[in-house]
Amino acid sequence: MSFEGYQSWSLPSGLVPDEASPEWLSKGDNAWELTATSFVGLQSVPGLVILYGSMVKKKWAVNSAFMALYAFAAALLCWVLWAHQMSFGYYKNSPLVGKPVNSLSNVFLLGPTHVHSMLPNADYVFYQFAFAAITVILLAGSLLGRMNFYAWMIFVPLWLTFSYSVGAFTIWGYGFLQHKIIDYAGGYVIHLSSGVAGFTAAYWVGPRHSHDRQHFPPNNIIQILGGAGFLWLGWTGFNGGSPLSAGLVTSLAVINTHICTATSLLVWLALDMAVYKKSSVIGAVQGMITGLVCITPGAGLVDPWAAALMGVMSGSIPWYTMMNLHRKSAFFQSVDDTLGVFHTHAVAGVLGGLLSGLFAKPKLLNLMYGNGVYGPGLLHSRGHIHPGLKQMAYQFVGAVFIAAWNAVVTSIICLVISRIVNLRMDEEALEVGDDAVHGEEAYALWGDGERMPKRRRLRIPLICRRLMPTPV
Repeated sequence: MSFEGYQSWSLPSGLVPDEASPEWLSKGDNAWELTATSFVGLQSVPGLVILYGSMVKKKWAVNSAFMALYAFAAALLCWVLWAHQMSFGYYKNSPLVGKPVNSLSNVFLLGPTHVHSMLPNADYVFYQFAFAAITVILLAGSLLGRMNFYAWMIFVPLWLTFSYSVGAFTIWGYGFLQHKIIDYAGGYVIHLSSGVAGFTAAYWVGPRHSHDRQHFPPNNIIQILGGAGFLWLGWTGFNGGSPLSAGLVTSLAVINTHICTATSLLVWLALDMAVYKKSSVIGAVQGMITGLVCITPGAGLVDPWAAALMGVMSGSIPWYTMMNLHRKSAFFQSVDDTLGVFHTHAVAGVLGGLLSGLFAKPKLLNLMYGNGVYGPGLLHSRGHIHPGLKQMAYQFVGAVFIAAWNAVVTSIICLVISRIVNLRMDEEALEVGDDAVHGEEAYALWGDGERMPKRRRLRIPLICRRLMPTPV
């Protein structure tokens, strides 16, 4: 391609296309997308590494943080070797999954994305990897404090391959739900799937040690807030990067994300104070998370007032299911969901998906996806209620499909792994914790972590001490 014709344009030299920056590439969009991807990656490492390592009992801090770190690394290799093309490739009119081929060719990575953007595929592959990685790490929150680490090592690639890839392909790729479900940045693909899969896996793995389940205090409240901060601010890239450009929808998505999250946190906190007479830090963090999750499927598609209303709903409905319904329901009590991922992600994800079908604005849908791709939100049907009802029906169908697929496939994966290694640690490891599993502990209290033998004291029999002369 010749770029000589551009030399006559009155453009700064840095914006003139050349072989390293072809005319289809927007340097501004490219810079923003790489930044957004870094934000999303920071949500997992160090965000969820710190959050998980701090929210659990001290004896499980290392194991919980390491489950997140391992999943991030394993997911990257699986993603570039086969899972990205399974999620976003094309394969013989397949309704569920793309062809499992690698995404490592320079021709592919340095070519333009298949979507309407001005980015190279390398950006898109890495951005979608960050989404896939955080999904499986969120799932881990249901399994902390008892899953055999070797089973987790097998679980991550299997679940990414047979569960996450299918959800991403059916809604975002070329699957049978393409252009039917409004899911701006992953309320269904990421949060509903992680919440349902985590709850299902928790059933198959079994509960924590009985003492841990009854008494499981967090080991560092301040670090919980640090991890939560990475998660909250990282969501700027999570929702801001989804348009794959630095345009109007991006700006709206970012401000809506923070409006909904702040509202949800305050509503959850208010309910805690009204009912339990305490302003719980962990409760505030849970409210923050449900707000982030709820706004995700509609962040760039709803008005700010709708985002605030979604925050009210996400701060109250998951609060009720977690703090009230969970404690009264025998079904929920029978499954040990360590961090309540089902409530913070599955419940909030479904809520966000349905509310997006209610509040999505036609003008914003057109800016994001093009004219007529999705039906309007029910509230914006303007006298023609049928398209809005149809879109709400699609939102419901999408939720049912993602929930059912994850429940079934996660169960099969757990049953297969149980034939290879135990899903749950043995009782001795459950009693000891990190030291038994990894030979390491989270906090060194003496000798820089070295186990120092106790000094042996010479014990003099009492009768001998009585016979010894008393010093003057």
